Amino acid sequence: MKYLTMAPAIAANTSLRNTWPLVCSLAIALFSAHPCSAQKTNQPAIGLINIAGAAFNPATGKAYIVDSAAGTVHIINDSDRSAHTIKAGANPTSIAVDTANGRAYIVNAGDGTVTVLNDRTDEIAATLQVGAHPYSIAADSITGKIYVTRTYSDQLMVIDAVTNGVSSIKVGSPDLLAINEKTHTVYLLSYEMGDLAILDEVTHAIKRTSVGMHAWGMTLNPATGVLYFAKIGDGAVAVLAPGSTTPTFIHTGGIPCALAVNTQTNTIYVADYASNNIAVIDGSNSKVVVKIPVGNRPQAVAVDSEHNRVYVANTFAHTISVLDGNTNKVVSTPTVSAAPYALAVDSARQKLHVAALGQPASTIPD
Repeated sequence: MKYLTMAPAIAANTSLRNTWPLVCSLAIALFSAHPCSAQKTNQPAIGLINIAGAAFNPATGKAYIVDSAAGTVHIINDSDRSAHTIKAGANPTSIAVDTANGRAYIVNAGDGTVTVLNDRTDEIAATLQVGAHPYSIAADSITGKIYVTRTYSDQLMVIDAVTNGVSSIKVGSPDLLAINEKTHTVYLLSYEMGDLAILDEVTHAIKRTSVGMHAWGMTLNPATGVLYFAKIGDGAVAVLAPGSTTPTFIHTGGIPCALAVNTQTNTIYVADYASNNIAVIDGSNSKVVVKIPVGNRPQAVAVDSEHNRVYVANTFAHTISVLDGNTNKVVSTPTVSAAPYALAVDSARQKLHVAALGQPASTIPD
């Protein structure tokens, strides 16, 4: 398995201390004090999670949260405060939104499909076959292309947002992807070996490089075009400048597993799963400014650049750490009903939407 995995919550007060969100092979190597399997008394099922399991579309004011176990998607309309749930495919895992057509695209890992939701009615507009083991998804709203990775496959699936036609490009075996909509470049990361394919959307030309083994998290600063990778294997963040194929590295220590960028301050926030902190990196000089203690096992981070707020999902603590980007201090720690693993920010209304395992979506006002 190449995926981050987590045991769904059995109940709100069920302890998750004996579950482990990294693949078992890595857990043995990196976390020998912690078993890969849960206690027999709990026996939770291990399943896929993806930090793209929550998404917000600023064009429609709607947030989307997957519930993989139930095969559903929760839709929250922040504009009119309404909420409802729709049935998707088997094991929905990740979501992308197209800000041009307003639609949401849900990857269903269990049946190899993508569910397309109408932007106005939230009804299913189409169910597209993309092939086995789809995992990550991202949209270039300018070109009208939606890209889907398939683990264990060398094919990148491409959905035409106008026709819903599906095609493929042979790229290798990527797990994660990021898109630079200014340059129409797709970055495709293979987790295990750290191989990176850089795809030109127009010509389909591919450049290849590597950022080193076990580069799990990836995020792009669209303002600068710089790409950042969290390397869980060696406690570092790889940095790839636009146009370059040679990364530089920032040592953070611990187990960096997720990143987010404040585009207005050029600050990068890195969740350290082992040390329970957030490393704050100055993007102008690639230096670690400070490390901020947060809750137990931070696994996702999101940024509200407009209000300089940073949100951290503390999976084992069942909490969200809210950080003030001006002071680099934790200003509040709201509790959620179960282990949070994906976050989506509505900056206009200062709301945070939280995907928590085994529980309905949560909404936290700023």
